[in-house]
Amino acid sequence: MPLNNENPIDLAKSLFPLNRSITGDGIKDSLNILKTKLPNLKILKVASGTRVFDWTVPEEWNLKSAYIRDLEGNEILNFKDNNLHIVGYSEAIDRTLSFDELKNHLHYLPNLPQAIPYVTSYYKKNWGFCLSYEKFKTLKNQKYKVKIDSNHSKGFLNYGELIIPGKTEKEIFVSTYLCHPSMANNELSGPVVATFLADWIQKIKNKKYTYRFIFIPETIGSLTYLSKNLKKMKENIIAGYNLTCIGDERFYSYLPSRLGNTLADKTALHVLKNIDKDFLKYTWKDRGSDERQYCAPGIDLPVVSIMRSKYGTYPEYHTSLDNFNLVTNEGLSSSLELMKKIIKALENNFYPIIKVLGEPQLSKRNLYPSLSKRGSTASVNNLMDLISYSDGNHDLIDIADKIDVPIWKLYEHVEVLIKHKLLKSFEKIKLLIN
Repeated sequence: MPLNNENPIDLAKSLFPLNRSITGDGIKDSLNILKTKLPNLKILKVASGTRVFDWTVPEEWNLKSAYIRDLEGNEILNFKDNNLHIVGYSEAIDRTLSFDELKNHLHYLPNLPQAIPYVTSYYKKNWGFCLSYEKFKTLKNQKYKVKIDSNHSKGFLNYGELIIPGKTEKEIFVSTYLCHPSMANNELSGPVVATFLADWIQKIKNKKYTYRFIFIPETIGSLTYLSKNLKKMKENIIAGYNLTCIGDERFYSYLPSRLGNTLADKTALHVLKNIDKDFLKYTWKDRGSDERQYCAPGIDLPVVSIMRSKYGTYPEYHTSLDNFNLVTNEGLSSSLELMKKIIKALENNFYPIIKVLGEPQLSKRNLYPSLSKRGSTASVNNLMDLISYSDGNHDLIDIADKIDVPIWKLYEHVEVLIKHKLLKSFEKIKLLIN
């Protein structure tokens, strides 16, 4: 039976129950679900133990069951009730422990007493359980049966890659991570928006740019991907976007590239300020996701992070409260529209040059009011401003910023000027207005 992936929220809900981690069956199953929406998505793998720059791909981790019971068999906690109950990458254990021994392996949040926290221990062997503080307070000073049926083994790190060819080899890069269990914003919003964005881009004819989408485990995935593709990425990527925490309905957030002066930065800032005047602008010092790898010294890719509520700043972050009360279809869909505007701005961007000396006579082309009276030119102000900056030194985004209008308000003016052979460009222009 095919999955219902017609709306972003449906895809998110189909992914939510899976127990993802940076390796293992959860991420493989999640990638296969994305492939139902993106049939051309390649699912690739890298063996455990592979050196990726200064890191090593870890062992594959899978979990069958995990629970805590009292000695009478009463169940205190079971991983099957919530994926967040287990510390990610926990090693196997099957023991009877006193409460004093057990409590050192229990994680909870006194300031969010109803929330189950998300805790991992990827690179050092450990084990543990997560529970609400309310549940923790009910535990008695007695012995408990603790079992985690998990397995660490030589296996693979899996990730998804989709290359959508365009007219040129120059690329727009979109990265998102797929490695957290059962959290709707910090995990699923990025992959869902990226999936629907890729599906939309595939349907655009005459694309100027090639598009590179990757769905990876955070940090180790970006390092692995860069280690295999860095040369081509540095040659071809002109703008890149890391998508995360983009599914709620709060203000948008922007985290710049390390230097903050790339085409990706300029385009994101232009679109954001024209759709959300209250968007939050962070600095490179606030970094914390895969932008750290893409912009690291020596890598230096033009990648920024686009979010709604930035990771680490919202109360539901890394807890069981990050659910579908927070993430909505409206939040996901509006974020998708934001990314479409960014893509259109990049595709439509060029350096226009006016082809006549002095102002062109627009009236003989029926582009200017025939009667000259007070206020009669208001309807063509943007067109005239566009012409005045079309000197080949300003691209269309620069011009839109200078005249304080969204770039999409200039698309039709550009088409008109091209139609009347008044504009030339460094490249052939094909607009994507709709």
